[in-house]
Amino acid sequence: MTASDTAGSQAQVRVVVMNGDGIGPEITAATLHVLQAVDRLLGLGLTFEEVPIGLAALRSHGTTLPDPSFAAAGEADGVILGPVSHNDYPPVAEGGVNPSGELRKRLDLYANIRPARSRPGFPPRCGKPVDLVIVRENTEGFYADRSMYFGLGEIMPTPDLALSLRKITRAGSTRIAEAAFRLAARRRNKVTAVHKANVLRVSDGLFLDCVREVAARYPTVAYEERIIDAMAALLVRDAGVFDVIVTTNMFGDILSDEASEIAGSLGLAASLNAGAEHAVAQAQHGSAPDIAGRDLANPSSLIGSAAMLLAWLGERRGSGRLAQAAELIDRALDEAIAHPQSRTADLGGPLGTKAFGERLASNWRLRSGCY
Repeated sequence: MTASDTAGSQAQVRVVVMNGDGIGPEITAATLHVLQAVDRLLGLGLTFEEVPIGLAALRSHGTTLPDPSFAAAGEADGVILGPVSHNDYPPVAEGGVNPSGELRKRLDLYANIRPARSRPGFPPRCGKPVDLVIVRENTEGFYADRSMYFGLGEIMPTPDLALSLRKITRAGSTRIAEAAFRLAARRRNKVTAVHKANVLRVSDGLFLDCVREVAARYPTVAYEERIIDAMAALLVRDAGVFDVIVTTNMFGDILSDEASEIAGSLGLAASLNAGAEHAVAQAQHGSAPDIAGRDLANPSSLIGSAAMLLAWLGERRGSGRLAQAAELIDRALDEAIAHPQSRTADLGGPLGTKAFGERLASNWRLRSGCY
């Protein structure tokens, strides 16, 4: 309990909910079920406002991210974003905006925090325990929608020539490095910077210069550098030797999927997009339209992401209750995943999406508040 946790309910916490596409509505519903359970237990003051995005919004509003939906996200304390099928969207000129990319850019969610942790009773793929966090720069890099002020960072001067631009800035590299070192100082005091400066000498050279400058301000945090292709192999060999990994946008996207699968399953991979003022909880995986509407999706990733959002809010507000809620949800996930009878089908269990959410919400920890 902290000074901000007075008797009774806390100040209201306004959460905007964007269901997304494919399995998005199903896993979002399961996530809200868990959040409502922990809210009843701890009196967090959570309120939820659902706003349209994605293909449903395209049909009703002519765009996959209507202006009122974005405005609501900007005014909220936090956002829960379901997976989106942006590969199926029409061109931007026809309303096919990627809500995920737009939120990251326009809310300046520069840090994509992606933990990969093996769960008790569910063996990691490579046989050794994993507990690392990838801190991925989120607003620049090779991603075409994030490297230009106007238009896209891919151009096609002729039918036989395609070019892609990569943006790396000193400001972007420095602040993601600072986020990584702050996190490492609360964990096991080790940061690994991943790069390809042996080939991308200018852009990754600038990135490394910035990380090294930040490293010098954290003398108690061990610092090392790894080339991206070697790093991919080292994760397979023993991901357990790494603590916090900081890297650019595309490298972080690829490595985090690899690390999460090594730790157990991409279906368990939580993710938080965070900036100075805003945060969006978003499952690390995609919208899986092939299983949409069949009650087969594993909601663990989005549930874990929502727990990360509560932890982020708890840190900002100095709220012990929000921090406790995040911990309770994570512990409840541990217990469910540890037992085959309470897992979803993708993990070899019998439960569907809805039943898993209900099982988690009825976990004794979320009824009693016990760690």
